[in-house]
Amino acid sequence: MFIKQAFDEFLDLEYERVDRKTVKVRLPVKPLYRNSVGVVHGGIISSLADVAMCNTIEPNENNQQKVVTVDLNVSFLKGGTGDYLVAHAQVVKEGRTLTHAECQIFNDQDVMVAKASAVLFNVHGT
Repeated sequence: MFIKQAFDEFLDLEYERVDRKTVKVRLPVKPLYRNSVGVVHGGIISSLADVAMCNTIEPNENNQQKVVTVDLNVSFLKGGTGDYLVAHAQVVKEGRTLTHAECQIFNDQDVMVAKASAVLFNVHGT
């Protein structure tokens, strides 16, 4: 199960659960996602990382997320090029109220273009 929301559908994201706390999310690159230099816009890459890390925690029975991001840090290592980007996200530490996650984003040549970390607030009861 993955979070179901319109923004993810807009981006045409494809999900794969690797294990209980690890996911891969694939983003097909569209011309709309490229900035004036021709590489994927940093906001798109940040969104990909955020979505991937939030999906490390399985959603509730209604496919609603159980966590929200309270801190997001993205480092851009190389321009995002190619036909798709893939985010590899995993839980680093899960606590009662906060979850720490990390993410690496690769292009279609398996070159890392960004890395990210997040602190996620566990929303109980949603």
